[in-house]
Amino acid sequence: MLSAGIEGAVSLAWGLPSFQTPQYIRDGIKHLLDTDVDAGKYTLPDGLPELRRLAVIEHKRKTGVDVDADDNVMISAGNMQALNTLFHTMLDPGDEIILTDPCFASHIQQIKLFNGKPIYWPLDESNNWALDIERLPGLITEKTQAIVIVSPSNPTGKIFSKEELIRVGEIARQHDILIIIDDPYSDFVYDNREKYFNLASVEELKEHIVYLYSFSKSYAMSGWRLSYMVMPAELKYQATKVHDATMICAPRISQLAGIIALSQPSDHKQRFESILEKRRQLICQRLDNLPHVFSYQKPEGAYYAFPRIISEHTSSREFAIDLLNKTRVTVTPGSAFGPSGEHHVRMAYCVDEDTINLAFDRLEDHFHPLAK
Repeated sequence: MLSAGIEGAVSLAWGLPSFQTPQYIRDGIKHLLDTDVDAGKYTLPDGLPELRRLAVIEHKRKTGVDVDADDNVMISAGNMQALNTLFHTMLDPGDEIILTDPCFASHIQQIKLFNGKPIYWPLDESNNWALDIERLPGLITEKTQAIVIVSPSNPTGKIFSKEELIRVGEIARQHDILIIIDDPYSDFVYDNREKYFNLASVEELKEHIVYLYSFSKSYAMSGWRLSYMVMPAELKYQATKVHDATMICAPRISQLAGIIALSQPSDHKQRFESILEKRRQLICQRLDNLPHVFSYQKPEGAYYAFPRIISEHTSSREFAIDLLNKTRVTVTPGSAFGPSGEHHVRMAYCVDEDTINLAFDRLEDHFHPLAK
């Protein structure tokens, strides 16, 4: 918000991909607007049957696990609204949700919105933000409802290992709690394809996992507000009541776009990933030119860098505001992402290369005198 009032500010703060929604989706929607008389109407609360069936096929392709379109799948207005529905459904005042720390800022806000309590599970920064599995059981209480996992992670770009995630699943099943997998970024893993593991592929955990897939990033559909949820049948039954009461259904026009997205072949994901890989290399090269200001671990996936501030500062918020005022470059204070995020900033490299270069040209002009 502060950057909106500063003319010429360059933003590395917002995780909005620079890509346009693929042409085949936009062309398909244009046709449906002319031919589908129901395009502007409600759907049933859990979404269009065709989209739910396509989500089942996509889930099987990704995980190898069979689910039922009627019993297990709900269409939501993006993963944010999906999580809102889940937290509204499962949280009584004082109930707890375990979040990796650092974590996505909105997860914290939504839990608090429903009078729940975020429980921070610190990642091991010294080990490239690995999960500290031995610490997890001690965080679980009778109030714990779920563990939220995002891999690749926002804000760190970390891809959690198969071994780590399997242990999380075992611990969750042992304590009879859910794992919520928030998945916006699994199509952006660069040279780490072999490392990526989807915990929803473990059949034995089927009744303990809620998997949320967002179209926002992989299909450049952030403004369409569309995702699908795969969850145990009883949870879907209860969550549908909340979803119906709060918004009735995800927008039909967006669901139609989702049907087009999942039913037609396209190579855009590979193209997006290739472009983002070049931007990942660029932002790392530019960070390397400021070793007296930032130290960082190369992001493995998603499209964020999360460098530690090593130059003199009071807090990440103060640092980010000072940076904006003095260089007209916007970054996100790490403190927004939980206690372990303090003394870091998040930089999004989903913006175009010119924006990255302009931002770092300004940062270098500002900070290089300190190195002399």
